[in-house]
Amino acid sequence: MKLECYPFLTFGRIVMRFIRYQAEIGDGTAVLVGKEWRGEVGYGTSLEGSIFDQILGGASAQADILEQFAKLPIVDVTQVKLLPPIHNPGKVICVGLNYSDHTEESGYKQPDHPTLFPRFNSSLIGAGDPIIRPVVSDALDFEGELVAVIGRTGRHIEKRHALEHVAGYSIFNDGSIRDFQHRTPQWTLGKNFDGTGAFGPLFVTADELPAGAAGLAIETRLNGDVVQSSNTDKLIFDVATLVSTISEAITLEPGDIIVTGTPSGIGHAREPRLYMRPGDVVEVEIEGIGVLTNPIADEVAQQRRVAV
Repeated sequence: MKLECYPFLTFGRIVMRFIRYQAEIGDGTAVLVGKEWRGEVGYGTSLEGSIFDQILGGASAQADILEQFAKLPIVDVTQVKLLPPIHNPGKVICVGLNYSDHTEESGYKQPDHPTLFPRFNSSLIGAGDPIIRPVVSDALDFEGELVAVIGRTGRHIEKRHALEHVAGYSIFNDGSIRDFQHRTPQWTLGKNFDGTGAFGPLFVTADELPAGAAGLAIETRLNGDVVQSSNTDKLIFDVATLVSTISEAITLEPGDIIVTGTPSGIGHAREPRLYMRPGDVVEVEIEGIGVLTNPIADEVAQQRRVAV
């Protein structure tokens, strides 16, 4: 698949982009060096999240990483399977109703506190993987969202220091099974079907983007048609607020991800409703980060987990 290489938005600072991938002989990591992805199977993956851990060492460590990866072979990203950029995140915390236009189309009163729910690792897939429409429902909906990746442990984080705890950003498609989501006041079940949480394709360090990833265009396209179009400036609770608020209750740790919410345009709010179907292709694009692309496929017998 094509992997967009956006121009850097900052000047004079070390910035990093990396992907995780799976080749025939194993998993690897590649870093964008200039306009080339360079990496190697096993390199940067000897310890869980090791490339991410190295990046957390700051500008000096990042400069060392770029120097090391510049010596590695070019990775043809069209010939490998892309994995979620953060392996096995300890927490996936999603935010609902965080754009006022989406709150309105969903029929809710705008909350005065972030609406949070969890996602589980078993639901996560990488760029290029099919988002799975389950056998029990045809109400598979799209939600393009910005991801903030935590890079520093903290609890009771003051808002003015919150962005110091964010290592970087990525993209998410919060595939939602709407009939299951709305069966109860809690949304967790409809947000956690296997193979519905697309994450990637890459990780971008925070220094490459405006503070809090603010002011970035975000767009979702279904089969090439724009279905969501907004800007991260319209987040009701911005990244700093989310980090600070969540940390009032939960210790945030490196590798945790916060999925910050979706703008209006969801299929469930349309008449007639626009759900994703097998053969569709959905793209989520965020300015300065890239494009997350996934086809849609039906669940098949081999994918079902049957208790024996």
